[in-house]
Amino acid sequence: MLLYLSLIGIFLSVLLLYFNARRNTSTVYLGFFFLLVSLYGINQYILLQSGSVFLISIFATNITFLHYLTGPMLYWYIRSVLTDSARLKKRDLFHLLPMLVYLIAALPYMFSHYSFKVEIAKAIVQDLGVLSRYNFTFLSEIFSNTIIYLSRPVLILAYTLGSIVLYLRYVINRKGLAVFSRQNFMTKWLSALLAFQLMLILSYLISLFLTFVNSSDVLFTVNYLQIVSATGLIGLLVSPFFFPGILYGMPRLPVIAIALPDAEGMSAMRTDEKKAIFNFESEYITAIGQKSDSCMLELQPFLQPDLNMAQFAVTIQIPVHHLAYYFREVKKQSFSDYRNKWRIDNAKKLISEGKASGLTLEAIGLQSGFATRNTFLTAFKRSEGISPNTFVAQISK
Repeated sequence: MLLYLSLIGIFLSVLLLYFNARRNTSTVYLGFFFLLVSLYGINQYILLQSGSVFLISIFATNITFLHYLTGPMLYWYIRSVLTDSARLKKRDLFHLLPMLVYLIAALPYMFSHYSFKVEIAKAIVQDLGVLSRYNFTFLSEIFSNTIIYLSRPVLILAYTLGSIVLYLRYVINRKGLAVFSRQNFMTKWLSALLAFQLMLILSYLISLFLTFVNSSDVLFTVNYLQIVSATGLIGLLVSPFFFPGILYGMPRLPVIAIALPDAEGMSAMRTDEKKAIFNFESEYITAIGQKSDSCMLELQPFLQPDLNMAQFAVTIQIPVHHLAYYFREVKKQSFSDYRNKWRIDNAKKLISEGKASGLTLEAIGLQSGFATRNTFLTAFKRSEGISPNTFVAQISK
């Protein structure tokens, strides 16, 4: 059962990473979290249940260092969702230290001859107690094997509790922070994720503790701890399928008021823009389009030659990955094409007003926001199907 659940977890992680690698970085953390949880499960199955000398010789200690990343991935995911920012900071490198320490300590065994690993694997198949007695790393010269084995789940538990504390702070202060209002699917999803993870890691840690400290066989027999652990793993791996927005990388959407910054940077809200809460599937997406068009019409940021999507996102106060999702999935248009269309319409307006008689087409293009004459001519013909000269001739008739 553990093997099948772990394979489902790998499928889930691949699904998350495939749909989110370039779209929503926060969910990439989640994908790697599920991948690491699944690898942990596969590693446990191979070492404790498979009885395969070949698989044990490959997996024993060789991928253990990756388990130290499980906690950080969960914490980074929760933090990035709550703060709406997936960017890692320099101090986040400290989260990698346990992994690096174990990796360095395990290198002698990892690079030992395969025949030697086979002999160790045979010994493990004959007696699982070898796992607790054999020194796979030079850390065993400093700490007991029990401490080394327990360090992984203890660290994961610490990160799980830290993520829960971070989440509860946001839930308690949600009125002031305007987080998760009318976003019930996110509160349900994060609550389920953290609850099942806590259930899984606590039951597994207790089982491991009883096995190594009290010489119990609880880790190798069916008992209430194993049932709780299996329930936590099943819930952890199945719950994302009840939240398709998570699977397909839909961004978390904050409560927003459709307020358009004026020319001086102050927010001015029109009467028909005072709806403060929107659903992702309809009103919020519509609001992004309305706000984008209103900003282009009233503030004309397209006249700036260096305008890009990141700058535009700051101007309209919409998270850039929400804006990217809107152009990619809804408008089916790149931001540069959207921006250039406004520039071309402005150039057509200038030409229609007779400005072409006193200005060159290059000057009209530059006044409309294009950086060079060639980019103006190319964009104009691509959008309108005719050159600016032909358009001028048609207007003059």
